[in-house]
Amino acid sequence: MSQPPYGPPPQQPPAGPPPGQPPYGGPPPGQPPYGGQPPYGGQPPYGYGPRPLSPSDERTWAMVAHLAPPVLALLSAGILVFLAPLLIWLLLRDRSAYVADQAKESLNFQITLLIAYVVGLILLIVIVGIVILIAAWIVSIVFAILAAVAVNRHETYRYPLNIRIIS
Repeated sequence: MSQPPYGPPPQQPPAGPPPGQPPYGGPPPGQPPYGGQPPYGGQPPYGYGPRPLSPSDERTWAMVAHLAPPVLALLSAGILVFLAPLLIWLLLRDRSAYVADQAKESLNFQITLLIAYVVGLILLIVIVGIVILIAAWIVSIVFAILAAVAVNRHETYRYPLNIRIIS
């Protein structure tokens, strides 16, 4: 009898590392990957959505949403009062429900004030219009300060005189 032409199969090393060893190029067992740091510089990879805001950032942006309109009203004669709460709502609504809620509340209040200003301007023909304009301006400043104090404590603020158009 003759031997088979090919002989016994050669011995190959097992695939992968020996049992109990980490995979080639990976961290030792029990250690998180990437040295404990998340990949991509601490930001979530593409497709994971925006990072939520920290509580201090939430308070800051909510205060800006409430305090910026009276400041912009003084600087721009009332033309840009919608800009700050609108931009904050559009840009940060996916990152914080609290900031989105407070920016919408501020935006709705600015719409309410716009209605009061238009009524005051129309009634300038009669002397009552100046009273309405001054009252609306004072109310905007007082309520903005009250809102800023409330959101600084991370509380939800609702303007008492507000038409909620944007919900």
